[in-house]
Amino acid sequence: MDFMSILGWVSGAALVVFGIIVQMPDAEKGIEFGLNWISLANFFDVNSIIIVFGGTFAALMVSYPLKYFTKVFKHLKIILFPTQYNPHDYIAQIVEFAKEARINGLLALEDKLNDTQDTFLRNSLMLVIDSVEAEKVKVLLETELDYMEERHAQDRAFYAKGSAYAPAFGMIGTLIGLINLLQNLKDADAIAPAMSVALVTTFYGSLLSNLVFAPISNKLKVRHDEEYLCKMIVSEGVQAIQAGDNPKFIEEKLTQLLPGNLAATTGVDTDDDSRGKKSRREKKARKK
Repeated sequence: MDFMSILGWVSGAALVVFGIIVQMPDAEKGIEFGLNWISLANFFDVNSIIIVFGGTFAALMVSYPLKYFTKVFKHLKIILFPTQYNPHDYIAQIVEFAKEARINGLLALEDKLNDTQDTFLRNSLMLVIDSVEAEKVKVLLETELDYMEERHAQDRAFYAKGSAYAPAFGMIGTLIGLINLLQNLKDADAIAPAMSVALVTTFYGSLLSNLVFAPISNKLKVRHDEEYLCKMIVSEGVQAIQAGDNPKFIEEKLTQLLPGNLAATTGVDTDDDSRGKKSRREKKARKK
């Protein structure tokens, strides 16, 4: 379980609540430090909730089909219970397969694949074992990576849109509150509710955007980068095995795909923290 995500959401909400209820000491006014729980009632407004939450999800319904909403729980599972992608483990597996292929031939890899849980690695090596042409293997693997990147980008865009819509509807609620306020300046009893809607909607919009939608989108990007790096290692490694490269050379080649902070743990000298991302861009540039 990803405790950092849970800790982030819980601590974020707790700090906001604490900021609302805390009562700072003021010697001149005779106020001592304490917690004023009644202050929470000032931040609860049904009209504001309807405008911000209802408006945001209504806009998302217009923007995206139903299938994007059904993926929400799947994405939360990816965030809270992520699949562990360790690039060093993948490199070690690829090197082991390369040694086996070099000694006993490519067909000897078929028995070892039975213990491989990664579907992409297994299917990629099966292409090599089945003697598919090297160019076709390259195209198939790169197409799979491109498709995965596009699919994940579309999923993240759903939450990025929600992050943009929430503050916008907060501003709409503010305008509604101000209009009602101006229309009822003579009615003192109507001023307070109107001001409540005007201010609290902006609060809800900002909170929904910056504590829910934006963090989910960013965490999905982190999960994507972890998966993409390992699959890129598989793609390059399988093609190297098919080409009959030396296992040691394959290990060095795959290590060069790692970002600097990960490559440093392998003892390979690198001073570029974004080497993995650069390799991805160079790969796409060569493809074009």
